[in-house]
Amino acid sequence: MASQSKRYKQSLEAIDSERLYSLEEAFEAMLGLPTAKFDESVDIAINLGVDPKHADQMVRGALVLPHGVGKDVRVLVFAKGDKEKEALEAGADYAGGDELAKKIQDEGWLEFDRVIATPDMMGVVGRLGKVLGPRGLMPNPKLGTVTPNVSQAVSDQKSGKVEYRVDKSGIIHCAIGKRSFPIEKLVENASALIDTVLRAKPASSKGTYMKKIAISTTMGPGIKVDPSTQLVVNAA
Repeated sequence: MASQSKRYKQSLEAIDSERLYSLEEAFEAMLGLPTAKFDESVDIAINLGVDPKHADQMVRGALVLPHGVGKDVRVLVFAKGDKEKEALEAGADYAGGDELAKKIQDEGWLEFDRVIATPDMMGVVGRLGKVLGPRGLMPNPKLGTVTPNVSQAVSDQKSGKVEYRVDKSGIIHCAIGKRSFPIEKLVENASALIDTVLRAKPASSKGTYMKKIAISTTMGPGIKVDPSTQLVVNAA
C-alpha cells in the first residue's frame, strides 16, 4: 500500500493540475507516469451540463470503439432454435433460454460481461431484472442488445462495443482502452466517444453541454482535457 501511495504521489507531482491538456498531450502525459504491475485500463470521465433527474436529459447510448477496449468480453445470448445456433456461430460464449435463466436465478451464475436477447425471449429475461438490472446487464433495444440480428450484436460486443450512461452527478464514466495501447488508438477511441456524446446532446440541455473531460488509468490521477479543443476537432 505504501508503494502504491508513493507511485500515486509521484504521478500527481508529474501532472499540472491547473492545466487543460489537448487529448494527445493528456495521453502523452499519462503514458509518462509511473506504471503499475499490470496493464491498467484507461478511463474517460465527461461532465455534462444536464440534469439526469429529468427523463429528457438522460444521455445514454452505445458505440463500437475503433480499437476496442483490450478486454475479452464474455457474451451471453438468450435465443432459441436457429437464433441460438446463429449466436454461437458468431462467437457468443453462451446461448440458450430457460436453462440459462434458471442457472442465473438458482445458482447466482454471472460469468459473463454482456447479455443479448432476441425479442421473443424477453419474457424469460424479464424475470432476471432484479439480478441483471443493478449490474447494468439487462438487454435494452435502445442499446442494440434486444434484437433479432444476434450475429451482428455478438460481433459488436466482441469488437469492443461500450455502453455509456450519465450518472446522477451528470458524469459519464467509460473505459476506452488499455495503457499498452499506442497513443493514436487511445486518441481515436476517446474522440469517437466524445463525438457520439456530443451528437446525443438533449434538446432541453441549456448552457454549456460538455463542461469537463478527464482521462486516467486504473491507478493514476485524473488528467484534465480542454473540452473546447474537442468541440473544434469534432465539428471539423
